[in-house]
Amino acid sequence: MTVDLSRVRALCFDVDGTIADTDDHLVAQIAAVLDRVPLVSGRRAERVARQVVMGAETPVQAAYSMLDRLGLDVPFHRLRSRVRQVRRRGTDPAHTRNVEAIDEVPHDMVPGVQEMIAELAADFPMCTISTGTVPRIERFLEHYQVRHHFAAVVGSQTTPRMKPYPDPLLYAAKAMGVAPHECLMIGDTTMDIRTGRAAGAQTIGVLCGFGTEDELREAGAQLILRTTSDLLGVLRPAQDPLHNQTASPDPDAP
Repeated sequence: MTVDLSRVRALCFDVDGTIADTDDHLVAQIAAVLDRVPLVSGRRAERVARQVVMGAETPVQAAYSMLDRLGLDVPFHRLRSRVRQVRRRGTDPAHTRNVEAIDEVPHDMVPGVQEMIAELAADFPMCTISTGTVPRIERFLEHYQVRHHFAAVVGSQTTPRMKPYPDPLLYAAKAMGVAPHECLMIGDTTMDIRTGRAAGAQTIGVLCGFGTEDELREAGAQLILRTTSDLLGVLRPAQDPLHNQTASPDPDAP
């Protein structure tokens, strides 16, 4: 293992694909559409849908970075908020489960993460760092009754620049009262890993979301986990003697 656990005093979690099971939800939605296409139905539809979702991660994240570099991220999110407000006003409340979040996708939590968060909260301050909006993340965390475990929720407009810049993690470190290099960034995409490294934090990649193991390693992840809940075995190895079977260190990491 190449993560120096003696340095870890606080945890920073990405949301979509890391603690929220976003990719599986998107796969199901796309597969439902493809299932109507001749010769693509059934298991093939799900396989194609997953390839689409996994392949879309890089360009989507790259687009967010480009908006940041051009100084257009704030106008973009303001425009998106305006569109959502218009859609809410034009929606029949009888046909939605949550009028206040009509444009939000109701995601599941990655299995085991709710319990893991409660366990680790006793030892580590925590923050979430996402390119999503703070209200959406707040609703998600409150729905699963874990919001009180997080010192801060960092979203798309919390800092001047989003991931992969270090700004969100620097903000989170300050909110938790620790130095950036004492943070451990956990995420499923190269953007998460690059953010952690840019801020001087240690990084762990998880394979339950959008990124692949090769991509995460190339970005500099110091440890790769099969799923986010395996983090409990890394930080509390005595409670999970099999954790080495689900954690894959980067052999080239310093």
